[in-house]
Amino acid sequence: MVVMSPEETLRMKLEALLNEHKRLNDAVDAASNGGGFVSLEVQRMKKRKLVLKDEITKLRDKLTPDIIA
Repeated sequence: MVVMSPEETLRMKLEALLNEHKRLNDAVDAASNGGGFVSLEVQRMKKRKLVLKDEITKLRDKLTPDIIA
């Protein structure tokens, strides 16, 4: 069994969130180009993208060391 450090776990979660955000971004772009999505679906995708962006920002903050300037 491989044990990952907390930092490695955060990096893997960050990568997964970034991938999901990109996938949703592509889906929203396709919808705005006449992809056949219902407006409500697009709104839900955009809301999920915002939630993901917040989670990504929080994870990046955790992974970036505090530097006192």
